[in-house]
Order: sequence, then C-alpha cells, then structure tokens
Amino acid sequence: MNKNLLFALAAAVSAATPALAQDAQQPYPAMAPIEQYLMDRDAEIALAKSAAPDAISRDASVIVLTRHGYETAVEGKNGWVCEVARSWMAMFDHPEFWNPKVRAAACLNPPAARSVLPDTYKRTALLLAGHSKQEVIAATKAAIDKKELPALEQGTVCYMMSKSAYLTDQGGHNVPHLMFYQSDKPDAAWGANVTNAPVGSANYWYWSADAYPQLKSFPPLAVYLVMVPKWSDGTPAPAM
Repeated sequence: MNKNLLFALAAAVSAATPALAQDAQQPYPAMAPIEQYLMDRDAEIALAKSAAPDAISRDASVIVLTRHGYETAVEGKNGWVCEVARSWMAMFDHPEFWNPKVRAAACLNPPAARSVLPDTYKRTALLLAGHSKQEVIAATKAAIDKKELPALEQGTVCYMMSKSAYLTDQGGHNVPHLMFYQSDKPDAAWGANVTNAPVGSANYWYWSADAYPQLKSFPPLAVYLVMVPKWSDGTPAPAM
C-alpha cells in the first residue's frame, strides 16, 4: 500500500508504525496544555467545512472544540456533521495520540453522525476532564454495554478532503481520502492493504491490543480508507 496513504490512515484511525508498548516511549507521552489543541472558532468552522465539497458541507452542521468538549457551532439541514478531529480520536495506542498539531478535518454523513460521532463526543469530554486512557476505555466499554453508545449503522462514510488538514507528523502530513466504517474487516473483499491499492484498512480501536488488552472485548469496528485524487475544492492533490 502507498506509504502516504498508510500515514493518513494512521493519523485518522490507527498507527503508521507498530505502537510502542508504553506512552513514555512515544513522541507525545502526555496531553499538552489544552490551549495547544484549541482554535479560533471561525477558523475551526472554515477548516471543518473544507473537509467535503461545498455541495455537501454548505448545509452541514459544524461542531467545534471547547475546553470541555465539542459543541454545535452551526446548525445544518442535510444531516451531515463537519468537525476538526484532534489526535486523541486515533487508536488508543497511536504514537501521535496526544499530538497537538493534528487538525483532522472531517465531514460525516448522517449514519456516521448518528453512530460514529457519539464516541467522539464521549471520548473528548472524558479526556478533557482529566481521565486517563484506561478510564476512558472502561467508560466507553460500559457505555457500549448499556447501549448508551449506538451500534454502527450501515452506509457510514466520512469525507477527509481538506487541503489544510494536518493528519500526522509523518510523510507529507496530509492526503485527501474517504473513510468507510464496517463492523467486520473483509480486507480481501475491499482489496485493502495490498501493494499499489488505493485502499487501506485498520481496526478502529487499536493497532495492537498489547498495551490495552481490554480493547479486545470491544465490538469489532474497522475503517477503510480510500484515497481520492482531488481536494474538496476540486484542485488536484499531489501524486502519492
């Protein structure tokens, strides 16, 4: 698979390299001051909406990050929700889990907004309240078991085509792509993770469960990333 595509997949949902066993060994071992993750509100709205073509994002809702979690900044009317995800929405064992530079602009379609975005709200609020990864994992599992977090809906897709996003310190730090969520991981059916294929896949929760074994009990959830040749404004993306 294309190296930059793997980096983009890593930044969005997984890790570009096998995760290190302990946070202390990672390049970002702890959360930075909250100010480093925050943005000017108008700039965040604009970046979030740039994740998808204007035909989609102009009528989408937009959420922005505050000191206590995400809040709605723009009420949309087409069911889509645009956001700027921060680094902690990667896998729990991602080496850049606390990278304050990450600005992953994303627009989620209605099924994804209903069934994927709730995890973003919950995880973000818990981490900003000072809870550890282990505490967040336990709280997430409890919420899943109690059905407080919804099961994945069919037809979930996320646009990540912003020219201005910052996904990872690795490679060119950005690549336009779409993400599709599935409750299983049929890589062969997608032709994923093979040489020269434009499709990558990863487990949503972890790269390797060694650091956080409790994640093995989470419902299966895979993310498929498909690279696209243009940014959301229609201009060509660099050849990968």
